[in-house]
Amino acid sequence: MSGCSNTTASNGTLSQTSSAFPTDLTSLFTFLVSFSALRDWLKLIVLGGVLETFRRLAFHLYYKLYNSFFITARFDEDDSSYDWMMVFLSDQPSWRMARDVQVSTRSYGLNSSAVMIEGEPEDPMAVMSGSRPLAYVPSTASTHSMWYKGHWMRVSRSTKDGGYYGHKEDILEICILSWNHTILNRLLLDAKKAYKAAQETTISIFVSDSSNNWRHIASRPKRPLTSIVLDPGIKDLLMDDARDFLESKGWYSARGIPFRRGYLLYGAPGSGKTSIIHSLAGELGLDVYVVSLSRVGLDDTALSELISDLPEKCIALMEDIDAAFSQTVNRDEDDAKDDPTKQKDPNAPAPRTTSSLSGLLNALDGVGAQEGRILFATTNKYASLDSALCRPGRMDIHIEFKLASQFQAQELYRCFYLPDTEEDKEGKETGTEKSNDNVDSGYSSDVTVNEKTSPTTTSSELEVVTPSEPTTLGDRAHRARAPKLSRGKINALAARFSAAIPEREFSMASLQGYLMAYKVRPYEAVEQAPHWVEKERTEAAAKKAKSTPVTVEAPNAVQEQGQAMKATDET
Repeated sequence: MSGCSNTTASNGTLSQTSSAFPTDLTSLFTFLVSFSALRDWLKLIVLGGVLETFRRLAFHLYYKLYNSFFITARFDEDDSSYDWMMVFLSDQPSWRMARDVQVSTRSYGLNSSAVMIEGEPEDPMAVMSGSRPLAYVPSTASTHSMWYKGHWMRVSRSTKDGGYYGHKEDILEICILSWNHTILNRLLLDAKKAYKAAQETTISIFVSDSSNNWRHIASRPKRPLTSIVLDPGIKDLLMDDARDFLESKGWYSARGIPFRRGYLLYGAPGSGKTSIIHSLAGELGLDVYVVSLSRVGLDDTALSELISDLPEKCIALMEDIDAAFSQTVNRDEDDAKDDPTKQKDPNAPAPRTTSSLSGLLNALDGVGAQEGRILFATTNKYASLDSALCRPGRMDIHIEFKLASQFQAQELYRCFYLPDTEEDKEGKETGTEKSNDNVDSGYSSDVTVNEKTSPTTTSSELEVVTPSEPTTLGDRAHRARAPKLSRGKINALAARFSAAIPEREFSMASLQGYLMAYKVRPYEAVEQAPHWVEKERTEAAAKKAKSTPVTVEAPNAVQEQGQAMKATDET
């Protein structure tokens, strides 16, 4: 009996315990709340969450209210506005009194004194010595405060990875105490205006990188049109047409014509094609964007993206477009495929670019082509270009650049030796020339000059360099002063020089190279011209004979038949 009673008591205890455990969610929550420690933890969690929410909300409102008093602008290094702001900041008076700055020799695309430290003299030999002017730029270690038009401004710089070729990229941050964006607009306009003012004498050159972004690589001084010697009418044609195009956007839009213009300059090498483009860019105030069709990794998609990313008013330059899709290193080797006697080199390098002619045509006048730009393309082989590339709409004007004429040779000589100063240019020529004893030779005192040398002196009276010897400057360096000659005397010498140069036989580049050797010796430049012509002709003939392949003619049918008959007789 006692055993049975103990068993019954145990079963009753288990039944009570199992009935006390909650079987639903409500009972479970009630069961958990019944513990006093758990209730305290829940209260702490709820109270902490409410406090953290209010804290974050308070800080959010604080920063929002604080930022409402400031305008923050950031400038990336790969953008043009970064250069504007850096030049503008380096030119501020308060910046020169800063206590924590970074000293840099970067010019930010300017060849002027806009970023120079005050008191540093301009060194004309800086290019040769490799030195650059010093400038103050914002330091990356601290921030700088300054005032601009009555507004407090904070300037700071930082760096980040992922720049060009893995380099670190700078980020400029400017914070202005202001309610509206008017002061920011004024700051940007002033910075741009100051940069453009310092860039009045230069043009910017841009190229594309491997990421298909335009990068500013250099600024070049503007070249006056008067320094370009071409056949009459070419400069006026290009300048007038380009200016008319830039001022005719409304006319193009009203008639539904794409606002684009293309110029194809073709002709002999060294005839001034690239020089006139450089000069036109300076006269029109446009930047030059060089499109290299032979760039490694450039495909049709990347080419179309580059063309579409061009600014509205600029010059897009494609040089040597005939060699863009060539598979040879020397363009003269391209003629081998047209000559059956020449064999193609099996070891010729493969093309490095994957762009095609179709991709180029679509990029020039496709749906995504940029409007407002001026395209210049140069080539030395006009006949090798595809007719689809040369049609109007892509290349609207075709201009041939020939070898130098006697008129060009005369103008080039005058350009070399006419005086640079306006006082000398306006000097009146007297009725009779001064005696040669009073003419300034322009040479150094340690150089012996024949004082009896005159424009009428024959070549036998001068010290003649034999044509077989290269032209040397000797002791008469370019630093020497050129003779002070009147305009009439220079014109007479220019006429004699042009008479010694054959018509359409030498390029303007070769004539300029010849005159550079006689930079301060106008008399000798005239006297030695015939010898130089003979020397160039001899060298050209020798080069042509060396490059001409020796071909062995196959025997004709008669010779073959005679040899066969002779062999039969011998047998």
